[in-house]
This record gives sequence, C-alpha cells and structure tokens, in this order.
Amino acid sequence: MTPIRVIIVDDQAMVRAGFAALLSAQADIDVVGEAPDGRQGVEVARSTHPDVVLMDVRMPEMDGLAAAREILDPPVGVVHRPKVLMLTTFDVDDYVYEALRAGASGFLLKDAPPADLIAAVRVVAAGEALLAPSVTRRLIADFAATRPAPRADRAALRLNGLTPRETEVLELIARGLSNQEIAERLVLAEQTVKTHIGRVLAKLDLRDRAQAVIFAYESGLVVPGDPSR
Repeated sequence: MTPIRVIIVDDQAMVRAGFAALLSAQADIDVVGEAPDGRQGVEVARSTHPDVVLMDVRMPEMDGLAAAREILDPPVGVVHRPKVLMLTTFDVDDYVYEALRAGASGFLLKDAPPADLIAAVRVVAAGEALLAPSVTRRLIADFAATRPAPRADRAALRLNGLTPRETEVLELIARGLSNQEIAERLVLAEQTVKTHIGRVLAKLDLRDRAQAVIFAYESGLVVPGDPSR
C-alpha cells in the first residue's frame, strides 16, 4: 500500500518536529516536507505533492487560511490539490470556519491525543471530512448563528434539486452524525447512506462533507440551536 504523503506547516519548530516524529513512526504515513509559514507551505506543497497538508491557522508571513486558499484553489497549470487539515490551539476560531468554506477537510486541536492526529490524517486522506468531534459542530454552529446566510435564495434553489431523502441526509450530516448514525436513524444500509451523500455533493457541487455542513447552515436548512429542525 502506498504511504500517505504528509507535509507539516507550523511556525513552531518543536511542534513540527513532534508531529513529524509521531507520523513518521506509522507504517502507512510518510512525512515528505515541513514549512515554518504559510507562504513556504504553499511552495512545499507544490513541490512535494502531498496527500495531506497539516496547516497551522496562525502563522507569520502568510496565515493558514490564505495558504489553504492558495493550495485548494491553485492557479491554472497546477493540477495537484491535496487535502488540508487545519491545526489550531483554539476550539473556536473564525479562521477555521473560513478555511472550511474555502475547502479544508476539517480541523484538529493541537492538544488532541496523538492517536487522534494519526486517525485524522488517515480519515482526511481517505476523502472524508473531519467533522465528528463535537467542538467542530459547535464552531460551525456558532459562526453560522452570528452571520447572515449569504446567497440564501440561491442556496434554496439548489436545495430544490435534492430528493426528500437526500435533503434529510444533508440535514443529519450538518448535525454531526456519522454515516453509521445516519443509517441507524433512517433505517438504511450504511452503503446506501454513502450513495446518498455522494449524490448530495454532486448535485450541490460541493467538494466534501465539510462544505456540505457549511451549505446546510448557510442555506437555512439547519438552524443552529434548534434541534427540532
């Protein structure tokens, strides 16, 4: 099996060294580069073609949000586009929310247990979004609650393209349920849930599960703090 190629972008050398040592010890993960700021992170990502970029949120020169945008929306001619996993010391951070909107696959607290970091890299590399932790759901809900829903009318029109079942699945994704939990809630096979999620992403032209959560809040399908909806 081809190892997961990872680069680490963080302005603290000790953090980079610790993460690199931890991840390199895994048989299925290969750390192929490091960078001390977002600008160099973009350059390293372009030259090493990683599968996953571990990106600190706050850095000098270029912060993680700007770097994530450059990596996820590359200029013409740049084909490779890795997954980006944001790292933060704060459980509520405006930058992280914006990074999810830009296409990042999720975020992880820097003080998470080592096993969580390893699992996060594997989850993101597999194409899933890291949205299971309750802190992520709270972050998205908090920011969605304090912002007007942009493009609400257009979003509503896009929602009309979903079947009732697909709309139901999207709502449950936004509430933080895993595929298994959605399957149990709707009495469906887990593979059927995955099929529905794939169709939702395709119809709404969304990159991944993270953007689906953002869309559900911004479109008004899910109202933060209202579990009845």
